[in-house]
Amino acid sequence: MIETIFPNVDLIKAWEKTIETLYMTGLSLLWIFLIGIILGLLLFLTAKGNMWENQWVNWIIAAIVNIFRSIPFVLLIVLLLPVTKIIVGSIIGKEAAIPALIIGSAPFYARMVEIGLREINKGVIEAARAMGAKTSTIIFKVLIPESLPALVSGITVTAIALVGYTAIAGVIGAGGLGDYAYLDGFSRKDNDVTIFATIVILLIVFIIQFIGDYITTKLDKR
Repeated sequence: MIETIFPNVDLIKAWEKTIETLYMTGLSLLWIFLIGIILGLLLFLTAKGNMWENQWVNWIIAAIVNIFRSIPFVLLIVLLLPVTKIIVGSIIGKEAAIPALIIGSAPFYARMVEIGLREINKGVIEAARAMGAKTSTIIFKVLIPESLPALVSGITVTAIALVGYTAIAGVIGAGGLGDYAYLDGFSRKDNDVTIFATIVILLIVFIIQFIGDYITTKLDKR
Protein backbone atom coordinates (compact mmCIF):
# COMPACT_ATOMS: atom_id res chain seq x y z
CA MET A 1 0.00 0.00 0.00
CA ILE A 2 2.70 2.48 1.07
CA GLU A 3 4.92 1.45 -1.85
CA THR A 4 2.04 2.28 -4.21
CA ILE A 5 1.42 5.76 -2.78
CA PHE A 6 5.11 6.58 -2.18
CA PRO A 7 7.07 4.50 -4.70
CA ASN A 8 10.39 6.29 -4.06
CA VAL A 9 10.39 5.73 -0.31
CA ASP A 10 12.87 3.21 1.07
CA LEU A 11 10.79 1.75 3.91
CA ILE A 12 13.76 0.16 5.67
CA LYS A 13 15.66 3.43 5.72
CA ALA A 14 12.49 5.34 6.69
CA TRP A 15 12.00 2.95 9.62
CA GLU A 16 15.62 3.43 10.73
CA LYS A 17 15.21 7.22 10.59
CA THR A 18 11.96 6.97 12.57
CA ILE A 19 13.74 4.97 15.27
CA GLU A 20 16.48 7.62 15.38
CA THR A 21 13.86 10.35 15.88
CA LEU A 22 12.15 8.37 18.65
CA TYR A 23 15.52 7.69 20.27
CA MET A 24 16.52 11.36 20.30
CA THR A 25 13.08 12.41 21.53
CA GLY A 26 12.77 9.76 24.23
CA LEU A 27 16.24 10.05 25.73
CA SER A 28 16.18 13.85 25.66
CA LEU A 29 12.69 13.93 27.17
CA LEU A 30 13.81 11.89 30.17
CA TRP A 31 16.54 14.39 31.01
CA ILE A 32 14.30 17.35 30.20
CA PHE A 33 11.69 16.06 32.64
CA LEU A 34 14.20 15.68 35.47
CA ILE A 35 16.02 18.97 34.85
CA GLY A 36 12.78 20.85 34.20
CA ILE A 37 11.23 19.60 37.45
CA ILE A 38 14.31 20.67 39.43
CA LEU A 39 14.55 24.11 37.81
CA GLY A 40 10.80 24.67 38.05
CA LEU A 41 10.78 23.76 41.74
CA LEU A 42 13.71 26.11 42.40
CA LEU A 43 11.98 28.93 40.54
CA PHE A 44 8.84 28.37 42.59
CA LEU A 45 10.41 27.78 46.00
CA THR A 46 12.82 30.75 45.81
CA ALA A 47 10.11 33.18 44.67
CA LYS A 48 8.74 35.83 47.02
CA GLY A 49 6.60 34.41 49.80
CA ASN A 50 7.67 30.79 49.34
CA MET A 51 9.72 28.46 51.55
CA TRP A 52 13.17 29.16 50.10
CA GLU A 53 12.57 32.81 49.27
CA ASN A 54 15.78 34.24 47.84
CA GLN A 55 15.60 37.07 45.36
CA TRP A 56 19.13 36.64 43.99
CA VAL A 57 18.94 32.88 43.51
CA ASN A 58 15.55 33.25 41.87
CA TRP A 59 16.83 35.99 39.58
CA ILE A 60 19.90 33.96 38.52
CA ILE A 61 17.87 30.81 37.78
CA ALA A 62 15.22 32.84 35.94
CA ALA A 63 17.90 34.59 33.88
CA ILE A 64 19.49 31.27 32.86
CA VAL A 65 16.10 29.81 31.96
CA ASN A 66 15.08 32.87 29.96
CA ILE A 67 18.37 33.06 28.06
CA PHE A 68 18.40 29.45 26.89
CA ARG A 69 14.66 29.46 26.26
CA SER A 70 15.02 32.48 23.98
CA ILE A 71 17.87 31.30 21.75
CA PRO A 72 16.58 29.88 18.42
CA PHE A 73 17.26 26.16 18.41
CA VAL A 74 19.27 26.12 15.18
CA LEU A 75 21.62 28.76 16.65
CA LEU A 76 21.82 26.89 19.95
CA ILE A 77 23.04 23.76 18.16
CA VAL A 78 25.84 25.75 16.53
CA LEU A 79 26.79 27.51 19.78
CA LEU A 80 26.94 24.19 21.63
CA LEU A 81 29.12 22.38 19.08
CA PRO A 82 32.31 22.67 21.22
CA VAL A 83 30.43 21.40 24.29
CA THR A 84 28.84 18.61 22.27
CA LYS A 85 32.25 17.57 20.96
CA ILE A 86 33.57 17.29 24.53
CA ILE A 87 30.55 15.42 25.91
CA VAL A 88 29.76 13.08 23.01
CA GLY A 89 33.02 13.06 21.07
CA SER A 90 31.31 14.01 17.83
CA ILE A 91 29.19 16.79 16.35
CA ILE A 92 27.34 14.49 13.94
CA GLY A 93 24.80 11.77 14.66
CA LYS A 94 21.81 11.25 16.90
CA GLU A 95 23.84 11.31 20.14
CA ALA A 96 25.38 14.65 19.16
CA ALA A 97 21.95 16.28 18.99
CA ILE A 98 20.91 15.28 22.50
CA PRO A 99 22.83 17.96 24.51
CA ALA A 100 21.30 20.74 22.41
CA LEU A 101 17.84 19.14 22.60
CA ILE A 102 18.06 18.99 26.39
CA ILE A 103 19.48 22.47 26.91
CA GLY A 104 17.06 23.97 24.41
CA SER A 105 13.92 22.36 25.87
CA ALA A 106 14.54 21.96 29.64
CA PRO A 107 14.18 25.72 30.34
CA PHE A 108 10.88 25.77 28.45
CA TYR A 109 9.55 22.89 30.52
CA ALA A 110 10.90 24.47 33.72
CA ARG A 111 8.66 27.49 33.13
CA MET A 112 5.68 25.21 32.58
CA VAL A 113 6.49 23.41 35.83
CA GLU A 114 6.66 26.74 37.65
CA ILE A 115 3.29 27.79 36.21
CA GLY A 116 1.78 24.46 37.29
CA LEU A 117 3.10 24.88 40.84
CA ARG A 118 1.73 28.42 41.06
CA GLU A 119 -1.75 27.08 40.34
CA ILE A 120 -1.73 25.00 43.52
CA ASN A 121 -4.03 26.28 46.25
CA LYS A 122 -1.86 28.17 48.73
CA GLY A 123 -4.03 26.90 51.53
CA VAL A 124 -2.91 23.32 50.91
CA ILE A 125 0.75 24.31 51.17
CA GLU A 126 0.19 26.44 54.28
CA ALA A 127 -1.74 23.60 55.94
CA ALA A 128 1.18 21.23 55.35
CA ARG A 129 3.64 23.80 56.76
CA ALA A 130 1.42 24.38 59.80
CA MET A 131 1.47 20.66 60.51
CA GLY A 132 5.27 20.80 60.63
CA ALA A 133 5.93 19.01 57.34
CA LYS A 134 9.50 19.21 56.09
CA THR A 135 10.27 20.89 52.80
CA SER A 136 11.04 17.54 51.17
CA THR A 137 7.69 16.19 52.37
CA ILE A 138 5.86 19.22 51.00
CA ILE A 139 7.64 18.84 47.65
CA PHE A 140 6.93 15.12 47.22
CA LYS A 141 3.59 14.87 49.05
CA VAL A 142 1.98 18.18 48.12
CA LEU A 143 3.59 20.15 45.31
CA ILE A 144 4.29 17.39 42.80
CA PRO A 145 1.07 15.38 43.38
CA GLU A 146 -1.13 18.51 43.26
CA SER A 147 0.50 19.79 40.08
CA LEU A 148 0.76 16.42 38.34
CA PRO A 149 -1.87 17.10 35.62
CA ALA A 150 -0.08 20.35 34.73
CA LEU A 151 3.29 18.59 34.74
CA VAL A 152 2.05 15.90 32.35
CA SER A 153 0.36 18.46 30.13
CA GLY A 154 3.59 20.48 30.08
CA ILE A 155 5.81 17.53 29.21
CA THR A 156 3.37 16.64 26.40
CA VAL A 157 3.72 20.10 24.88
CA THR A 158 7.49 19.90 25.35
CA ALA A 159 7.67 16.48 23.69
CA ILE A 160 5.80 17.77 20.65
CA ALA A 161 8.17 20.74 20.37
CA LEU A 162 11.06 18.31 20.81
CA VAL A 163 9.98 16.27 17.78
CA GLY A 164 10.19 19.46 15.75
CA TYR A 165 13.64 20.19 17.16
CA THR A 166 14.86 16.73 16.15
CA ALA A 167 13.77 17.51 12.59
CA ILE A 168 15.82 20.73 12.68
CA ALA A 169 18.79 18.87 14.14
CA GLY A 170 18.45 16.25 11.40
CA VAL A 171 18.95 18.89 8.72
CA ILE A 172 22.43 19.59 10.08
CA GLY A 173 23.52 15.99 10.44
CA ALA A 174 21.83 14.55 13.52
CA GLY A 175 19.92 11.86 11.66
CA GLY A 176 16.25 11.07 12.09
CA LEU A 177 13.30 11.98 9.93
CA GLY A 178 14.49 15.54 9.47
CA ASP A 179 17.72 14.27 7.96
CA TYR A 180 15.77 11.83 5.78
CA ALA A 181 13.35 14.50 4.56
CA TYR A 182 16.12 16.97 3.75
CA LEU A 183 18.87 14.79 2.28
CA ASP A 184 16.81 12.09 0.56
CA GLY A 185 13.80 14.27 -0.15
CA PHE A 186 14.38 17.98 -0.55
CA SER A 187 18.00 17.82 -1.75
CA ARG A 188 17.14 15.24 -4.40
CA LYS A 189 13.84 16.93 -5.25
CA ASP A 190 12.00 13.76 -4.28
CA ASN A 191 8.63 14.91 -2.95
CA ASP A 192 7.60 11.36 -2.04
CA VAL A 193 10.28 11.15 0.63
CA THR A 194 9.65 14.65 1.97
CA ILE A 195 5.90 14.14 2.24
CA PHE A 196 6.25 10.67 3.74
CA ALA A 197 8.69 11.89 6.42
CA THR A 198 6.37 14.78 7.22
CA ILE A 199 3.41 12.42 7.61
CA VAL A 200 5.37 10.17 9.98
CA ILE A 201 6.39 13.18 12.08
CA LEU A 202 2.76 14.29 12.25
CA LEU A 203 1.70 10.80 13.33
CA ILE A 204 4.28 10.82 16.11
CA VAL A 205 3.00 14.22 17.26
CA PHE A 206 -0.64 13.06 17.21
CA ILE A 207 0.22 9.94 19.22
CA ILE A 208 2.15 11.96 21.82
CA GLN A 209 -0.73 14.43 22.12
CA PHE A 210 -3.30 11.64 22.49
CA ILE A 211 -1.30 9.85 25.19
CA GLY A 212 -0.57 13.09 27.03
CA ASP A 213 -4.21 14.21 26.96
CA TYR A 214 -5.39 10.79 28.14
CA ILE A 215 -3.00 10.71 31.11
CA THR A 216 -3.77 14.33 32.03
CA THR A 217 -7.51 13.61 32.02
CA LYS A 218 -7.03 10.58 34.27
CA LEU A 219 -4.89 12.56 36.72
CA ASP A 220 -7.10 15.65 36.85
CA LYS A 221 -9.39 15.29 39.87
CA ARG A 222 -11.38 18.46 39.20
